[in-house]
Amino acid sequence: MNNQAVELEASPFRSAEERAHERSLKREAVLRSAVRTFNLRGFHAASLDEVAANLRISKPTIYRYLGNKEQVLLECVTRGLEMLHQAAADAQVEAGTGLAKLTAFLRRYAEINMDDFGRCVIRTDDSALSENGREHFRALKAKIDRAMRTLIEEGMKDGSIASADVKMTAFALAGALNWPAKWHDPKGKMSVEEVAATLVDVLVHGLSPRS
Repeated sequence: MNNQAVELEASPFRSAEERAHERSLKREAVLRSAVRTFNLRGFHAASLDEVAANLRISKPTIYRYLGNKEQVLLECVTRGLEMLHQAAADAQVEAGTGLAKLTAFLRRYAEINMDDFGRCVIRTDDSALSENGREHFRALKAKIDRAMRTLIEEGMKDGSIASADVKMTAFALAGALNWPAKWHDPKGKMSVEEVAATLVDVLVHGLSPRS
C-alpha cells in the first residue's frame, strides 16, 4: 500500500468564506452608491437605474443584494442610526462627568450626520416610506433621542449640567447638530471633526465670555 501523501492541487473554486466575503464587499458597494444617490437626488428623484449604472451592474443585481428602492433606503438610514446608537453607547461607558460623556457623544453625533449614512437619516422624510417603513424609521430615531436624554439626565444628576427641561434640551441639541447634514461641504476648508468640535463647543459652553 502506498502511504505517500497526495499533493493537493490549488482549487479554482472559491471557498464558502471567500464567496461570503466577496458578497459582503459587493453589497457594501451597492449600499454606498445608493446612499450617495439618495443624498444627491432625494428619495423620489433618485433612481436605482442610476445606482446600477454607477457600478456598471444591472438593476436586478441591486434587488438581489438589497431589495427594492424602499428597502435600500431603509438599509441606508438603519446603518446611520445604528452608528449614532453605537456612539451613544460608547459615550456612556467613558470615564468622567455626564457633561463629558454628552460632549463626546455630541461630537460623534455631528460627525456621523456629516457622513453618507448619517446625512441620509437627516435628509429622509419618513413620508416617503410605507407605513411599516415609517414605524421602523421612527422607532430607531426614538432610541437615539432616549440615549441623548439619558446622558443629559446623568449630567444633571451629577451637577455637571444645569437643571433644565430634558426633552427641550435634547431637541435643541439634536436640531442644531442635524443642520450640518444640510449645509456641510466635504470639500470645504473645515474638516468634519473641526465643524463638529466648534458647534458642540458653542452648544456646551454657550455664548457667555470665558473667564
